[in-house]
Amino acid sequence: MKASDLNKFMDLAREVLAEARVLWWRFFDWLALVEWRQLAIIWFIVFSFGIILGYAEPGIWFILISFGVKVLAGGKRKAELKARDATAQADVATLERRLMEAQMAALQAQVEPHFLFNTLALIGQLIETDPPQAARIHMNLIEYLRSTLPQMRAANSGTLGRQVELARAYLTIMQARMKERLAVSFDVPDYLESAVFPPTMLQILIENSIKHGLEPKIEGGHIDVRASLIDGTMQVDVKDNGVGFNMHAGEGIGLANIRERLRLLYGDRAELVIEMPPDGGALASIRVPFITTEKGP
Repeated sequence: MKASDLNKFMDLAREVLAEARVLWWRFFDWLALVEWRQLAIIWFIVFSFGIILGYAEPGIWFILISFGVKVLAGGKRKAELKARDATAQADVATLERRLMEAQMAALQAQVEPHFLFNTLALIGQLIETDPPQAARIHMNLIEYLRSTLPQMRAANSGTLGRQVELARAYLTIMQARMKERLAVSFDVPDYLESAVFPPTMLQILIENSIKHGLEPKIEGGHIDVRASLIDGTMQVDVKDNGVGFNMHAGEGIGLANIRERLRLLYGDRAELVIEMPPDGGALASIRVPFITTEKGP
């Protein structure tokens, strides 16, 4: 036999062995997962055809080999296959969670600079027209950033109590700018302060009320922030007595951002509702499942 023919034969043998190894493991995995009742039916069919065709012995060997493999190694292989599937599912879940976290971070980053840029622009305008007021807002901004930015993405920042604190710090700056044109009240029960609430959403609603409701109103107005628990759902309301919300106009980036983040976090279990109260102004409500961060004894 020539060397070239020998090499071809060896290559062919390796391919046959490789394919046989693949077929064997497929057969082995099938044996590990198939139910005993189904396997018994297959044995009966193989043995019956073996007798009919005159090849009963191969059928018997198939039954004996498959029975031995199933008993001796089938359980272990089945556990390995289930563990592999569970690992694959966990990896998919991890990737989905990381994707959602990346989407959430992008949405949050989209909104966070908005207030900062607006405040800096205001300070720039007041430096020429009202330097003392510019200095006061500048100091308020420093205090706001010092108290909020380190915790903005902290693990415990996503509670209603923490978001109320941030909202109060934000309103300190806005009241320094609007003075008596802006009045604020908070009605948040203590037992709801530990409830999970997504970061920045409350501030976005307040900012939206000031920008679209109170600033266009010459005499300004007031904002009422309330929280309540209704049948396992926590509702956070931001109500103002401003010029009202144009229900026919498209939503801005802030409200659209809230809706998208609620969808990512809760699916259809949360919502943002915008209403026009009979006495005027606007009412924005965020409704999320009530989940507390407090741990029992």
